[in-house]
Amino acid sequence: MDDKTNIEKTYNHWIKTSDKDFITMMNLFHSKDYHWALFIGHIVIERLLKACVVKETLDHPPFTHDLSKLASLTGMPFTEEHLDWFDTISAFNLNARYDSYKEAFYKKCTHDFTKEWIEKITVLQSWIKAKL
Repeated sequence: MDDKTNIEKTYNHWIKTSDKDFITMMNLFHSKDYHWALFIGHIVIERLLKACVVKETLDHPPFTHDLSKLASLTGMPFTEEHLDWFDTISAFNLNARYDSYKEAFYKKCTHDFTKEWIEKITVLQSWIKAKL
């Protein structure tokens, strides 16, 4: 990036949009749009990880939705459990987006399944933000 102002602006953009998406995720969950809630949950974590990448590298994050890849670029000490969660949450991006995956994903996204993963997304969000 060109200068400190651009770095700060980009860093803050990722955090601000993640916070907005968190609210959207919760609204979708409460309206019982479970598969979309999890899709947006993926974006919540993706954007926070991208903020971490900006902070660590002083550059734009790569164009990827792979949470494990982004996590590896942050320099943060994620637990094995967190890394496992990233793999599952990354799948929410594909499963909600592509027709070939949607039907099976819809059936999987019960209230209890979605609630469990939103709780994990919330744990990750809080943990990452505490490290920022």
